[in-house]
Amino acid sequence: MKLFVCQACKNILYFENRVCGRCGHQLAFLPERQMLSALERAGSGFRTLADSGIERFFCANAAHDACNWLLEPGQSSGYCRACRHNGTVPNLSDPAQLSGWRDLEIAKHRLFYSLIRWKLPVKTRSEDPDHGLIFNFLADSPQQTIMTGHDNGLITIALAEADDIERERRRLEMGEPYRTLLGHFRHEVGHYFWDVLVRDAGRLDACRAVFGDDRASYADALKRHYDQGPPPDWQQSFVSAYATTHPWEDFAETFAHYLHIVDTLEMASEFGMEVNPPADQIGGLTARVSFDPYVAGDLDRIMQAWLPFTFAMNSVARAMGVRDLYPFILTPGVICKLGFIHNLLQETARAG
Repeated sequence: MKLFVCQACKNILYFENRVCGRCGHQLAFLPERQMLSALERAGSGFRTLADSGIERFFCANAAHDACNWLLEPGQSSGYCRACRHNGTVPNLSDPAQLSGWRDLEIAKHRLFYSLIRWKLPVKTRSEDPDHGLIFNFLADSPQQTIMTGHDNGLITIALAEADDIERERRRLEMGEPYRTLLGHFRHEVGHYFWDVLVRDAGRLDACRAVFGDDRASYADALKRHYDQGPPPDWQQSFVSAYATTHPWEDFAETFAHYLHIVDTLEMASEFGMEVNPPADQIGGLTARVSFDPYVAGDLDRIMQAWLPFTFAMNSVARAMGVRDLYPFILTPGVICKLGFIHNLLQETARAG
């Protein structure tokens, strides 16, 4: 993720900012340019200070304070590039459900920032009725507890995950070191891109050589995982215990972690972060994050920055008495799998 700047007053902005805290200008994200812009009124819409362009309009979900993205140039109504993938949304007349949905949208928009930067092929359900990407945000009912998951382009996100207490309860119940809304989105979209970039793109053999044979029974694998847990040496080859369940889950977990790494390093690069601890006698914890990881051709460069950076950030987190920012071990076996994802996304970006 980038740092953004208000064109009116040069204030530094967060991706989610709706209004500049310094000058008061309303703000909006331009997905085609991947930047935030201050706005001025122009007719019934807005003019962006970033490019003094044509009259632009907000996504319809801005009315619910759930989106700060502009529509495509030339559109005056409808949904933005992120929100047009929504299917079912919660009951927005319920303040609690509306608040939870807004939190889900923050995570989903961060996901779409990455998908746009990667130039990944994403079709809506109207463009591809059989496999277009669509999100259903569902609340539990007395009759049904909603489970987050993916099925042929349909991603269901449980609204209950937006409740911090409930999400922490589930994290502890499942013995997970990390559980976030953004993590759910990145994992589930990994399943979608396994379909699109692996299965449907002729890369099954190459993927199976790295992640294993996906033709193994998923239902049996899931039952075995919850009955027996992961193998004792799982950290040698898998980024998480859940990744051991089945090759599909291994791919999706690795995909999610690659997005974690790239997006976090982009932010570190925006801050010009450098790790150079005087206590490091052998140089293994020294790194300067001064490159764009989205276009880094070599995974080694990403890893050489990531490992020192996360050691430093985990150390800072511990000094504050909170959990590690990145509580995972990247062994050579895991880095090999990350390399597959890296090459897959780089190749797709170049083709796009």
